[in-house]
Amino acid sequence: MQLKEYLPDFPFLAASFKAITETATRSAEIDARYLQLKERALEILELLPGVPSEFSEAIATISQPAQMADLIAQHIDLESQEKQEILETLDVKKRLDRMIELLGYRIEVLKLSQDIGRQTQEKLSAQQREHILRQQLHEIRRELGEANGLSAELAKLRADIEVSGMPEEARTHSLNTLARLEKIPESSVEYGVVQSYLDTLIHLPWKTGEPPEIDLEEARAILDADHFGLEKIKLRILEFLAVRKLNPEGKSPILCFVGPPGVGKTSLGRSIARAMGRKFARLSLGGVHDEAEIRGHRMTYIGAMPGNIIKTVQRAGVRDSVLLLDEIDKLGQSARGSPASALLEVLDPAQNDTFRDNYLNVPFDLSKIVFIATANVLDKIPGPLRDRMEVIEIAGYTLAEKIEIAKRYLVKRQLKSNGLKADQCRFNKAALRTIIEGYTREAGVRHLEREIGAIARQVAVSLVSGKTEGVSVTQKDVVNYLGQAKFHSEVALRTSIPGVATGLAWTPVGGDILFVEATKFEGTGKLVLTGQLGDVMRESAQAALSLVKARAEILQISSDVFKTEDLHIHVPAGAIPKDGPSAGVVIFLTLVSLFTDQCVRNDTAITGEISLRGLVLPVGGIKDKVIAAERAGVKRVCLPEDNRRNFEDIPESVRNRLEFIWLKTAEDAMRAALQPC
Repeated sequence: MQLKEYLPDFPFLAASFKAITETATRSAEIDARYLQLKERALEILELLPGVPSEFSEAIATISQPAQMADLIAQHIDLESQEKQEILETLDVKKRLDRMIELLGYRIEVLKLSQDIGRQTQEKLSAQQREHILRQQLHEIRRELGEANGLSAELAKLRADIEVSGMPEEARTHSLNTLARLEKIPESSVEYGVVQSYLDTLIHLPWKTGEPPEIDLEEARAILDADHFGLEKIKLRILEFLAVRKLNPEGKSPILCFVGPPGVGKTSLGRSIARAMGRKFARLSLGGVHDEAEIRGHRMTYIGAMPGNIIKTVQRAGVRDSVLLLDEIDKLGQSARGSPASALLEVLDPAQNDTFRDNYLNVPFDLSKIVFIATANVLDKIPGPLRDRMEVIEIAGYTLAEKIEIAKRYLVKRQLKSNGLKADQCRFNKAALRTIIEGYTREAGVRHLEREIGAIARQVAVSLVSGKTEGVSVTQKDVVNYLGQAKFHSEVALRTSIPGVATGLAWTPVGGDILFVEATKFEGTGKLVLTGQLGDVMRESAQAALSLVKARAEILQISSDVFKTEDLHIHVPAGAIPKDGPSAGVVIFLTLVSLFTDQCVRNDTAITGEISLRGLVLPVGGIKDKVIAAERAGVKRVCLPEDNRRNFEDIPESVRNRLEFIWLKTAEDAMRAALQPC
């Protein structure tokens, strides 16, 4: 039937249809298509599960091609639009062609689906089969004994454990772990974790070879060749080596080099390793804030690994190396624990022979390692950790020492680094002095080397450009290469007026001089402190003012001045934080100078803590402070009497150029520093 039109005026849906009569014309082409369609219909029925047998019989008995196409279109899962297309195709030949095409596509899809399902099933079967075989293999190993059933890989692990030289506890633990590994399927994630753990244990340097013979004369030559000056430091290192030579099995002290940047702390560690004939390893502790960085993670954690101590020992490949713990004063702390606390066991000679890393979970002997720590500031190292180390302080270099270091080491190193020969770039002594005094202000020589390198690079440009064949850098040439001087002598700042005094300060980069200024003006007796002073320095100023008030009658100062005038104390260079008690005497002298209209000698620098009884108490950093005073052109230095024991620490060349005054009381300071203006 074919719809012609919809009929109106009916209370229900009505339409007129036209009957369609199919012609029963048969031809060889139609019969061929009929047979092809019938064959594909029977093929798709075999691929589709659950099709009633009556449908197969119906297809086998239908003899009319058009009926065959309609029946198949009715029962096969075709889209609605595809079924509609078959109904609207009146030409039998075209209808058969369309049905053959649709059936061919679905047969291809069904075959691919079955192939994919078959492959998935085969894969699952292979895994199941492998699992069954492994279970059988385990049973066979259990019956024949563990060694007989080991794979080549596991057998190698067992052999490596036996020859690794582990102590008995570690060996037993490793063999037990290996036995557990044998029962874990290789496809398991745990298999790789346990295997990696055993590899780490095996490749640790458990054995200790024969210690190299220590030659003190050769060690002395190495230290002298690598470092200029530092005589006391070298003597202590030679003492250390002599003790090691006499008692190789003794406990090694933990040396800690404390000093400003650039004075050679790290290179001293390398020299010690060379002198002892041992391997050198370095571990930077700056910024470490997680205890696991030292002790490692538990093996059960994902991505677990040993701590940095064990990893550094493993990289060194020996158990008796020289291990430098660099920047130990810059350890951090967080919610994950304190690395400094974890180092307590590492740096204790009485405990580190049984150091237990969390990852290894067996003791490892660190007692054969020579530990050397470096730090810039001793106060930032926790007390218990500092107590385990022998502190060796390295002060800054004098001007003469810097010149010698530059001539012997820095110039040669920078010429080599920039591809220059010795005759192509030469520095005279005056040029080096100018660089040190005008372009660097440091205790060490790191920045000095950078400035020498800057000149060497400019000389290299001139050589490559063909402008010159060699340069001799003189004092006048330094300005052309480096520009105007960055620092100027503090002599210009020292003036002989009431209320100004020169003090000495210690900083993490060495000693320096500072100026204390005071002024008074009408007010109510308030004290104003400026210059970014710390709490300790503020307290020193309060103590100094209280001492002046207490001795006002002796100093012939009217007591009314403390009620009617405000006092302002300022320390210039306000951008730099300042703290510590060593400015107490300087502030006291500044106030006495202001109130008595006397001047503090401008060729004198003072340091020391003041007490309310008028005593001058000892302070630290004497060597650095005195070197800074000599560098600034000071002629006289006033130091606490109790610091006389530090006099030998000051380089002889500096001692010979300065006059030293030793102070016991505030009266001594006034007699030494005050004079009429």
